Amino acid sequence: MSRSFLRSRVVPSTRRIVIGSAVVLATFGAWATTPAVAASAPWYVVAPPSIEQRACTLDGFVIEHLPGGIGTPTDFEYEWEDVSFRSRVWETGPDAEGGYKVDLTVKTLRGEKLTDLEALKAFLAEYEEKDPESWELRPVKIGPYDGLAAEHEVFYFIAPGVAAEVSIDLGRFTEQDLFDTATGFHPESTR
Repeated sequence: MSRSFLRSRVVPSTRRIVIGSAVVLATFGAWATTPAVAASAPWYVVAPPSIEQRACTLDGFVIEHLPGGIGTPTDFEYEWEDVSFRSRVWETGPDAEGGYKVDLTVKTLRGEKLTDLEALKAFLAEYEEKDPESWELRPVKIGPYDGLAAEHEVFYFIAPGVAAEVSIDLGRFTEQDLFDTATGFHPESTR
C-alpha cells in the first residue's frame, strides 16, 4: 500500500474521533457547570448600569448618579389632571415567574398648577390617593431645592410649573441611594 493511500484513510477517521471527543467533552463541561451556576444565581438579573444609564438626561434634567446593580431603563410619558409626567424606570428581572421588579424611578412633572411645594404636595396626594393630613412627609433639601420625603420616595419643587420625583426599592437599595440619586437629578442648567 502506498503511503498517500494510508494517510487519506487514517487522517479523516482520526479527525472525526478528535472532533467527536471535543464535542462530547464540551457538552459534558457545559452540563456539569450549569447546575452550579443556576443554583448560585440570584432570582433576578442584574447588570451594571451602562454608559447610557450613567450619563443621560430626561426632559431637560440630568441624571448624574445611579445606584449600582439597577436593571434596564424604560421611558414613559403620560398626563394626569393637566400635569405632564416624563419618567424613566429601571427594572430588574425576569424572576422565576417571569415578573419584573422596579428598582428606581425618576420623574419630571410639568404643569401650571405646580406653583410651589404645597401645591405639589396637594397634587401628588390626589394623584397617589393619599390623605394629605395623615401622609407622613418630612421636609428635605435636595441640592438647592425644597422637597418632601416619605418612605421610598422624595419629591421636590424646582420652579413654578416644574417639579421632580424619585422613588426607589428600599428592599434592595438604601435611603442614601434615594437621596444621592435625587440630588443628581436636576435641570441641566443648574450646575
